[in-house]
Amino acid sequence: MTSDAKTPQDYLDNLPDDRKAAVLSLRQAILDNLPEGFTEGMGYGMLCYSVPHALYPKGYHCDPKLPLPFISIASQKNFIALYHMGLYANQELLDWFVAAYSKHAKHKLDMGKSCIRFKKVDDIPLDLIAKLAQKITVADWIAAYEAAFVKK
Repeated sequence: MTSDAKTPQDYLDNLPDDRKAAVLSLRQAILDNLPEGFTEGMGYGMLCYSVPHALYPKGYHCDPKLPLPFISIASQKNFIALYHMGLYANQELLDWFVAAYSKHAKHKLDMGKSCIRFKKVDDIPLDLIAKLAQKITVADWIAAYEAAFVKK
């Protein structure tokens, strides 16, 4: 479910009561651990942590008016989703995350290419998400993003 919220605070204020605490905790784990340079905003109806145009003027290739997205949080109909583009772009990081997940969570990993789905809001492994947020700097993300467009 996408939101029409224009600001992160508006998004948070309009969350259902049964999701608010979990999303706030997930957001705080990211904010407390995300390397310097990423900014919080809204993107595609979700909370989004991205590389601002001031650091990456090209913006997102799908829509250059948007900053380069990195991590997003969304309250979907049946779960809370964490989208981490670094997991999609970096196999080594993905392998680390998948191996570490079972040590930090009580439930089985439910994941797509970059989307981690949390159906049990009380069982989000915040300590693992904090470690994941620390793993890629703005410079690392820009380099990985641009490398994806190099013809091999």
